[in-house]
Amino acid sequence: MGMHLMMDFEKKLDLITENLSEIVTLNDLRNLIETEERPKAYWGFECSGLMHLGMGLICGNKVKNLIEAGFDFTIFLADWHSWINNKLGGDMENIKICGEYFKNCFTGLGINPNKVKYLWASDLVESSEYWRKVIKIAKLNSLQRVSRSLPIMGRQLGQEDIDAASIFYPCMQAADIFQLDLDVACSGIDQRKAHMLARDVADKMESKKPVCLHTPLLMGLTGSGESTDKEIYDEDQRLSYQIMTKMSKSIPGSAIYIHDSPEDIKKKILDAYCPSKQVDENPIFEIIRYIIFPENKEIKIIRPNKYGGPIYFSRIDEIMESYRKGTIHPLDLKNSVAEILIEMLKGVRVHFRKNPNSLRAMEKIEITR
Repeated sequence: MGMHLMMDFEKKLDLITENLSEIVTLNDLRNLIETEERPKAYWGFECSGLMHLGMGLICGNKVKNLIEAGFDFTIFLADWHSWINNKLGGDMENIKICGEYFKNCFTGLGINPNKVKYLWASDLVESSEYWRKVIKIAKLNSLQRVSRSLPIMGRQLGQEDIDAASIFYPCMQAADIFQLDLDVACSGIDQRKAHMLARDVADKMESKKPVCLHTPLLMGLTGSGESTDKEIYDEDQRLSYQIMTKMSKSIPGSAIYIHDSPEDIKKKILDAYCPSKQVDENPIFEIIRYIIFPENKEIKIIRPNKYGGPIYFSRIDEIMESYRKGTIHPLDLKNSVAEILIEMLKGVRVHFRKNPNSLRAMEKIEITR
């Protein structure tokens, strides 16, 4: 406990805010850290399949940051939400298997199960107080506002054939936040609308207005490759593009899973889209920016001696500059990134070697889907 008292304000703030796309609002966050010794935060995860880099390393490392900054952290396994959203075929048994597998993933990634609480949505839904909140939130909002806040992953805006159960989803997301009496809600930037819904109704719900921390979405390895720009997932064009190109298990070759073998990681990275001298919309640079640099002080680029031997970078802009100039070849960049990822994910592979059951059960579900 003593250590958190020792950690000074600015160091704490840096830990919490690094590698985020958005903080709503920085002022609220500063006040919270100044006034609360042990603020409550949560991250809600749909139980939707195998865990890829974006979830494991971007979300997972943010959870670690907040635990280190002294937060009382809950990882919320959103089984009912997954059921509403037809994840894993809407089969509750499979959804539960996936939640158990997520716990193992996070443990393998270094999140100590004694330092985080795991809670299922099915634990909350037993309370009539919770449903009172869901209904009240629904009464405070128009149908249009709620449908605009639907979880839009892989689902385009304005789609007509959404089942009626989906309407509960954003109202439940907001109710989760109030029911858990949270100070901070974390999610990928794609879930921001449900958080804004919660902030907007907080006063009328006589609840705390949650500070919202949103992490970037990781681009899939195929880049913007196959997608056509006609699909719209959000009114904000940039966010719509991020959602459209994000790492996803439904696009073959787009995702690296956190328990992939070193050989698979190498192969997937070598096959990835990585145009020479181009750093924007380059999935390999996204991994460097959002995954490697936040966790590593420097990055070593392996190069054959005849091209100048290994080269080290401690800043993202330096490596980008070098790549733009052509000093670094795409193949050397890929080999280096693969090596670093293999090392970063070692703990996960070790954990699942010792505890294979939940991964095996998950792989069985994936095959039958």
